[in-house]
Amino acid sequence: MKTVLVLNMGMKSIRSIIFDSEGNKLASSSLPIITSLSGDTVTQDPNEWLEKAESCIASTIHQKDNLHIDYLTVTSSASCLVCVDCDGKPLLPCMMVSDKRAVAESKHISDLQEFAPVFQSTNLAMDASLLLPKALWVKNHLPGVWNNVHKLLTPNDFLISHFTGGKYATDYINAKKWHYDPKTRCFPERLLEKLGISRKLLPDCVAPGTEIGPISGQAASRLGLNGDIRVIASTYDAICSFVGSGVYEEGDAADVSGTVTVFRAVTHRQDISVNPAIQGIDFRELGIHIIGGSNNLGGGLIEWVKQCYYQNEALPYELMEKEAGETTVGAGGVIFLPYLLGERFPIWDGTARGVFFGLERMHTRKEMTRAVFESAGFIDVDMISAIESCGVRVNSIRCSGGLARLNLVSQIKADTTGKEIHVLSEFETTATGAAMLCFLGQGVYGSLKEAADAFVSIRMIIKPDRKNHEKYKQVYALFKDTYKTLKPLFPKRVAMVRFLYGSTNIKIENL
Repeated sequence: MKTVLVLNMGMKSIRSIIFDSEGNKLASSSLPIITSLSGDTVTQDPNEWLEKAESCIASTIHQKDNLHIDYLTVTSSASCLVCVDCDGKPLLPCMMVSDKRAVAESKHISDLQEFAPVFQSTNLAMDASLLLPKALWVKNHLPGVWNNVHKLLTPNDFLISHFTGGKYATDYINAKKWHYDPKTRCFPERLLEKLGISRKLLPDCVAPGTEIGPISGQAASRLGLNGDIRVIASTYDAICSFVGSGVYEEGDAADVSGTVTVFRAVTHRQDISVNPAIQGIDFRELGIHIIGGSNNLGGGLIEWVKQCYYQNEALPYELMEKEAGETTVGAGGVIFLPYLLGERFPIWDGTARGVFFGLERMHTRKEMTRAVFESAGFIDVDMISAIESCGVRVNSIRCSGGLARLNLVSQIKADTTGKEIHVLSEFETTATGAAMLCFLGQGVYGSLKEAADAFVSIRMIIKPDRKNHEKYKQVYALFKDTYKTLKPLFPKRVAMVRFLYGSTNIKIENL
């Protein structure tokens, strides 16, 4: 039997989990991570990652003394930029995926003639959340830092280099955020040259499941690990969570709602036409095509509700679910736009913000909480619509992540989408998927189905209430009209906020 230690770093915490090849979770440990927000700036401290990663790993190992670990793998958020010097030390805080400083750079790159063939080959627009605009922002605004950059890394790459003693590698799915073309297996060399970004600054590119190297002797000794551990590349958290949902048949979809909502579907077709607003990933090692994307807040919406309205309650989640359940479909006429951090897939509007529409004197936190719950269902409806516009029909949805712990939210998702919701037994599918990819890449399993059979089980199936589904069609129509009506006002609001307040710095320990 083989074992793998998965280091899973999300937006709000870092976790160390040990699995065996029969799908059993043997030990785990976690610590919170601080996210700093200041205007358009969203950052985390890579030095905090290292400190807390090692603390989590040491705690996990302590729970299972003398357990031999075969593999170590890392999964974290994509499109986050870490700049390191020649010693592998971070030169500045990590620019997180929702960092919006590189808007001007993204527009500049989009307008270059060298970008046209890159867009044609990757079908990926140059959004400010991606890595090339972020790198160009550092080059343009922090020349002192830029002159000392040895490598430009994602959090996955950074942590892998730390545990291997300086080996720099990324997987080709992560590399797509650099507009890497998996078909030609090339980074956009001409575009990089035009931007003055040397290809040498980027890591080598490998397939998920590939061994990067052995753990360094220093890391093994420091953490109390056996020295023959092999460090394996998996991929970023959204794709790991999709794999960890156990989907592999045509039309299977996965909704993983941790801090963000990751919604993707499986297809085996090669003739689909994916528009630039949707991410398509040809995962050739697994024999599937993955289509969909991630938004900016999923379960994070519930954390926000807790902080606003239930902070002093002894059992906040239980109470908010109870109170939301005491209201009716449509939250008494209240609509909530859930765009507290702007939005990525599927509307790609960085200026959008959260809105309660339709508040009346009679409304209380019950209706407002219900409206937030319903917005989580409407997010899924939006995502399904985008996926099905590409010719891939979504049949059923597997739900996991912290938001799936609230049965009312899962029922609302069934009622809004009209699809069966399969709630998984294991909510932490990101770490599960990373373990599965590691074992698949190292030949422990022969197929995705074999890995899924070992790791994934369904706890509950929720069927849609057809009467409620018809009602939600009307509510959803108003939800969409509310956004369309307010869309022109969001940029004006951004300009007003900058005029009035400039930028403020906020530290968020739990998104």
